[in-house]
Amino acid sequence: MAEIENFRLNDAKEQRLAVKFCVKLGKSTTETFAMLNTAYGDVAMKHTACFKWHECFKDSRQSIEDDERPGRPSTSTDDPHIDKINTLVRANRHLTVREFAEECGISVGFCYEILTKRLKMHRIAAKLVPRLLTDEQKTHHVQVCQELLDRSEDENFLSRIITGDELWVYGFDIKTKVQLSQWIGETSPNSKDP
Repeated sequence: MAEIENFRLNDAKEQRLAVKFCVKLGKSTTETFAMLNTAYGDVAMKHTACFKWHECFKDSRQSIEDDERPGRPSTSTDDPHIDKINTLVRANRHLTVREFAEECGISVGFCYEILTKRLKMHRIAAKLVPRLLTDEQKTHHVQVCQELLDRSEDENFLSRIITGDELWVYGFDIKTKVQLSQWIGETSPNSKDP
C-alpha cells in the first residue's frame, strides 16, 4: 500500500512539473489539460486541479510540493511506533488492536492503520492451526522417519505402513474466537481450519 501511495505522490509531482513546463511554453490551461490527458490518460489530474496549478505557476510559483497544512503533524504512525507494534506482534500474535494501542499509548484507529496498512497484516480466526511446523519440528519428523526405516529389517516394511492425512490435535482451554485469532502478514503461511 505504501508503494501505491508513493507512486501516486510521485505521479502527481510529475504532472505538476508537466503543468509548470506548459506554463513556461505559454500554453493555455485548456491546452495543458488536454496534453495531460493525452500523456497520462485515466490517471491524469482533474480539470480543476490542473487549472489551479496552472494559475499558481503562472503567478511565479516555483515549488511543485504541496503547501504545509495547518495543525500538528501526526506522531502516532511514525517509525518508532511502527517498530514497537511490529515487535509486539512478533512476540504475541493473539493480542487485540486495543491491547497493542494501550501498550504503545496511541489510539486504536492509528494502531489498526499501522497493523493493516503499514505492516500489511490481517487477522485470521482459527481454533487449530495445523501444518504450521517450525524448522525444528520438521527436522524431528525427518529423524523419526529415518530411524523407522533404519530399524526395519523386513523388506516389506513400507508396504505394511498405513498412511493418511496428518492431523495435529492440541489440548487447549476454551477461548473466544477473538482470543483464538491471530495477526498474520503477507508472507506468513496460510492458516488452515481443522
